[in-house]
Amino acid sequence: MPEKDTKSMEHELSAAGDFDEFWAENGENFRERTLAEHLRVLLAEKGLSQAEVIRRSRLEQRYADHIFAGRKKRPSREKVLSLALAMELSPQETQYLLGYAGAGRLYVRNPWDSVLWYALERRMTVMEANALLEKLSKTPLLGRVE
Repeated sequence: MPEKDTKSMEHELSAAGDFDEFWAENGENFRERTLAEHLRVLLAEKGLSQAEVIRRSRLEQRYADHIFAGRKKRPSREKVLSLALAMELSPQETQYLLGYAGAGRLYVRNPWDSVLWYALERRMTVMEANALLEKLSKTPLLGRVE
């Protein structure tokens, strides 16, 4: 049976009269990955190297290596968003990545989040996103624009 998309599962869960039945029918559709496992899946799907993503993310090499190795299980939301920009993820892919990181989803009504959403849609770099944030007098993603 093909994998169900998230929206379908959300609809089924909302409409479920019996949780046990929902659980039994959707067991193979649950994902119990770690952040590191999900990042490895994304690298493979996108044909990216870990080294290139880390370089593009502007994260400190050692810290980023810890994220990819699973030693840093709950990096800050800003660091996860830097990885998402570096991997050129869509906003939806980024929402999933944030979920695996245990971080809050992007909320388009939040001005800072809306800038990041826009940057993801347009495949901006971390530095381009930072420049846009600073232009709008918002806190940069990772420190000041150089």
